[in-house]
Amino acid sequence: MSGTLLPRPLDAATGGVVVEDPTAVVEGFLAAMAAGDPDGAAQLIDDDILYVNVGLPKIRGRRDVEKVLRGLDRPSLGFEVYLHAISAEGNVVLTERTDVLLLGPVRAQFWVWGRFEVVDGKITLWRDSFDFWDLLRANVRGLLGALIPSLRPKPPATREAPPGR
Repeated sequence: MSGTLLPRPLDAATGGVVVEDPTAVVEGFLAAMAAGDPDGAAQLIDDDILYVNVGLPKIRGRRDVEKVLRGLDRPSLGFEVYLHAISAEGNVVLTERTDVLLLGPVRAQFWVWGRFEVVDGKITLWRDSFDFWDLLRANVRGLLGALIPSLRPKPPATREAPPGR
């Protein structure tokens, strides 16, 4: 890939989701989250979904995962996602991405690897993995960036840019 390619920010402009295509389902799910559309994201999850942030307690079932999705739908909170890579084999979709959590002026962006399993157009497994030290660094930099704007992280400039930096 060329160094001039930008990571793809996902937003509502992604368009409709082709239910038969697991990659499109995952892209639509992430785009809905980035657009602050928990209802749109929830339409793409299975009733028996398992959500795992590796190292944290598992969350099972649509109702509890919807609570997580709605938690990001507040005026002072925001979420962005930048895809560095996405790949699928059968119903399994793997992502490498930069996720950004916004809390007022604090911008914490960090690397995330995700595995999604899609059955009949619905996400049945959403497993994210990240480095806790990277997450800590992202939060410290985000806090410092709120105080000193020149330290505020900017969205990834290229697909080859280290995710989360």
